[in-house]
Amino acid sequence: MEFARANGITLHFRQDGAGDGMPLVFLHSLGCDLRIWDGVAARLTPHYRIVRIDSRGHGLSDCPRAPYTVEDFAEDVNALLDRLSTERVVLIGISIGGQAAMQTALMFPERVGALVLCDTAAKIATAEYWDERISNLRMRGMAAMAETIMSRWFAPSFAERHPAAVRGYYNLLTRTPLEGYIGSCAALGSADLGAAVGEIAVPTLVLCGAEDAATPPDLGRELANSLPNAHFDTIADAGHTICVEQPEATAAAIAEFMKAQTL
Repeated sequence: MEFARANGITLHFRQDGAGDGMPLVFLHSLGCDLRIWDGVAARLTPHYRIVRIDSRGHGLSDCPRAPYTVEDFAEDVNALLDRLSTERVVLIGISIGGQAAMQTALMFPERVGALVLCDTAAKIATAEYWDERISNLRMRGMAAMAETIMSRWFAPSFAERHPAAVRGYYNLLTRTPLEGYIGSCAALGSADLGAAVGEIAVPTLVLCGAEDAATPPDLGRELANSLPNAHFDTIADAGHTICVEQPEATAAAIAEFMKAQTL
């Protein structure tokens, strides 16, 4: 475990692998932590230096009071990379992590050499949707809503094949600090990158689970079409968490994308 003081909070992160090229920096989704990238990281560490970060309000990082903004997440990433003396990276984010990656590229373009955006969109649901979720969480708590939240995480076939894993991710979700989860919901409610993503010129791979019900493939395709230098692809037999459901295919897509870059 490694920790650093960055942007006024303590962030937990993990570094693995080696390599002379640009490091790969992974950002996780809502209600999870850096461990959701375990299967992908294990397949990429022989060739790349990998940094995985617990975002604010999640994992072993600090949990400031809600609300958060997507700009907060971008500033956290930038400050941590300063502490690590890492000048330029490939940012790989899923769901809210994808939005944080895009915002980092917009705010700190010199820091980002390429992007991999998984199961995300310029705008995820509506402000009203997230306000309602926040209100329900404040009234009922995480455990009362966890099954409803998780119903959009995995493809049905994954849940059937891996019931123990689904239970493990239920535990991960329900043990996420409520304030951190609500703060991140507020960030999703206020984030709308649609008018800005056209400014992101770096090479970008947009990936989406073919059975993603939270950010469906049409949203991913729309995002890719809004970016000047992007390619879109789907991951078969996966829902909203391709790094968990199909880590081998996700890692292969990232490796293929990286081979095509001169970074």
